[in-house]
Amino acid sequence: MAEGTKPAGKFSEFLKKTSTSTFARISRYTVSRLTTLFITVVIGVYLTIMIANMGGYVDTIMRSEIRERITQSVLTNKAYQDMAPETRKKIAEDLILVEEKRLKLDTPVAIRSFNYLTNALRLELGRAQNMTSDNGSRTVRLILLERLPATLLLMGSSQLFLFFSSIYFALSLSRNYGSWLDRLVISLSPTSAAPSWFYGIFLILIFSAVLKLLPFGGMVDAPPPDTKFGYAMSVLKHLILPGASLVVSAFFISIYNWRTFFLIYSSEDYVEMAKAKGLPARDIERQYILRPTLPNIITNFALLLISLWTGAIVTETIFLWPGLGITLYRAVGLFDIPVIVGSTIIFAYLLAITVFLLDFVYALVDPRVKVGA
Repeated sequence: MAEGTKPAGKFSEFLKKTSTSTFARISRYTVSRLTTLFITVVIGVYLTIMIANMGGYVDTIMRSEIRERITQSVLTNKAYQDMAPETRKKIAEDLILVEEKRLKLDTPVAIRSFNYLTNALRLELGRAQNMTSDNGSRTVRLILLERLPATLLLMGSSQLFLFFSSIYFALSLSRNYGSWLDRLVISLSPTSAAPSWFYGIFLILIFSAVLKLLPFGGMVDAPPPDTKFGYAMSVLKHLILPGASLVVSAFFISIYNWRTFFLIYSSEDYVEMAKAKGLPARDIERQYILRPTLPNIITNFALLLISLWTGAIVTETIFLWPGLGITLYRAVGLFDIPVIVGSTIIFAYLLAITVFLLDFVYALVDPRVKVGA
């Protein structure tokens, strides 16, 4: 009886050692991966801060604008016109110092950049320098959160439709390789070389200026409808043109990419073997084509989701869509570094978390992948 229990004891010991080594491997990988991603985020955010500030040149521009604005304000203020020139000059200089202190221009660029970095890494986004929310708040968090729903509506509806429709049509084309529809998609794929805002301008000219069927821009009619249904219909009407421009600009090239990807897997030997066995075409697509490509599909879908945060900067600006894209465009124009850094750090964190989690997702969907191996 004692001899019979030895194999079972050895097997349990082997399982214990295997699980311990697996846990140690995953732990080492997790620490190493998180450390690498954090360093990457720090470097990326700091470079964003330095680029947004142009190495300190923006400070010079802002000081000149502050001096000119306040000097003109003091000279045109009737309350100061009876004062002596020296007194007015002294008042202007004091106001200039107060404004520079408010914008922290009295702090050296290196120190201020490091403060921006440390605050951003803690998600303490601070207050905007020149921009405000619709409620008049300068809090960067409120400014970004206020514009987020509009961007999620535009980018979410257009990009999700583009993603799933591209995969559906690509699968259909891979079944009918060489057909007239397949050749048509290939011939139209170069149209995606033009950006979405290019198509947006043409759509505005056709459907707004000429046909007068859809609005030129904005998110809702002015004044907005009183009923919820009317408001929703107004938003939908304003959503058509910017959403269509985003879809049209990438539709054919996206189908072409996925079609080529599916064709590569369709030509594998195990697919030919499955066809020879007489398996239904749907089962072959699901088990032998879609399943091996699942990691790539998941990667594209995950990156699509986090790209919703950035919005479509130029397209939103053309259509006056009140989202994160046009907010970032205005922040760049106003040299509002806190808003730029706030948007960047959130996207950087989202990207780092997504890249980290994808490695574990790959291990779940593909048994050939081992985390940290």
